[in-house]
Amino acid sequence: MSKNFRLVLAGLLIGLCIGGAVTSSQGRQALKRRYINLPSKNPALPFTDAVLVGDTLYLSGRLGTDPKTNQIPADVDQEVRYLLDSFKETLSAGGMTMDNLVTVTIYCPDLTLYDKFNAVYRSYFGKDCPARAFIGSGPLLRGARFEMQAIAVR
Repeated sequence: MSKNFRLVLAGLLIGLCIGGAVTSSQGRQALKRRYINLPSKNPALPFTDAVLVGDTLYLSGRLGTDPKTNQIPADVDQEVRYLLDSFKETLSAGGMTMDNLVTVTIYCPDLTLYDKFNAVYRSYFGKDCPARAFIGSGPLLRGARFEMQAIAVR
């Protein structure tokens, strides 16, 4: 390696290190977390409904339980509505709407329910829906047919 090349390379490495230190410091500032729990959340459960980090909201997995009885309804469409309504409520607590969702993951032990889920799901979005995975799973808590988790960005 020539002496000039080594000097240029050393300068680049120093610049990257200094730049990285500034970015790390700024990154730590942006990583302040705001924990969001809805009033209906059972405080004994070991999770948070959502965590806001900068402009990104990470939403915990939720089931479509009836908010009054905390039970899974017999009607599939109603279960999906309860599920999506709870996401709307959590997003609102984080200052966002369904349009802020960028990715959604749905777990479902019965993949024959895919079309039934989509019929209700579509009605909660405008023209564009977030990126999504619909994953076949084992049994879900409380006999739920769906569990959903998501990430939203302001």
